[in-house]
Amino acid sequence: MLALDDLDLTVTAGEVFGFLGPNGAGKSTTIRLLLGMARPTAGRARIFDTDAGDVARAHRLLAYVPADVALWPHLTGAETLDLLAATGPGVDRAYRDELVRRFDLDLSKPGRAYSTGNRQKVALVAAFATRAPLLVLDEPTSGLDPLMEREFRRAVAEARDDGRTVFLSSHQLAEVEAVCDRVAILRAGRLVDVATVPDLRRLHRAEVLVRHTGDGPDLGGVAGVEDVAREGESMLRFTFTGPPGPALRALAAAEVTALTVREPTLEEIFLDYYGQADR
Repeated sequence: MLALDDLDLTVTAGEVFGFLGPNGAGKSTTIRLLLGMARPTAGRARIFDTDAGDVARAHRLLAYVPADVALWPHLTGAETLDLLAATGPGVDRAYRDELVRRFDLDLSKPGRAYSTGNRQKVALVAAFATRAPLLVLDEPTSGLDPLMEREFRRAVAEARDDGRTVFLSSHQLAEVEAVCDRVAILRAGRLVDVATVPDLRRLHRAEVLVRHTGDGPDLGGVAGVEDVAREGESMLRFTFTGPPGPALRALAAAEVTALTVREPTLEEIFLDYYGQADR
């Protein structure tokens, strides 16, 4: 059984790239290949111009935050950050101090005393404060409360503004939707699609609610229009894909008094992809 099948993926330097898929889709295997913890049976993984299998060189170019952070139990948070700074590709200490304040992190406690969320904060502060040009984040906000998730999103935006690349593997679709430039959807080890979030939305059905007087618009045979349903005498609901022109022309010929268009969320797109694959 293949963990990854013909995975061809390029992440552009300086972008925030979302990597989505359910458990078993191959996300963790992909990250293990990038970290040099696994070798592909065919093909190769590269970090910028460095083969990911050359771990010593590749790891000078990246910082990694796992989904389940383990810290040295007897080292304090401050000692852990100093150790990671000494062994990594360098650190911006002033920015690190700022992140410690923003993430409300008590550095005086030993690792064994930290909660799951605080262990995650230590790893995030260490990663964002590093000078590594690539951040590999695997489910990085597990254990964080909503306020800290907001700080995480702010730190991702700052990393992008600084010209760094962020590879974000996540189940939190709202998080990916908020911070990512492009998104890849992985299913059973194969790529389903790679696109920007707006492009993904345009590929899928938008929902339209129309309030009208009179008989209402005639949408029969209009290109892109599906699932037309009347709701009472003065409301009509339908979905459309592709360019909205044909639907708008049909609506313009009717006595429309109100129009609401709702774009699909990334979660709905995600589920729709899997539904299509199952069919």
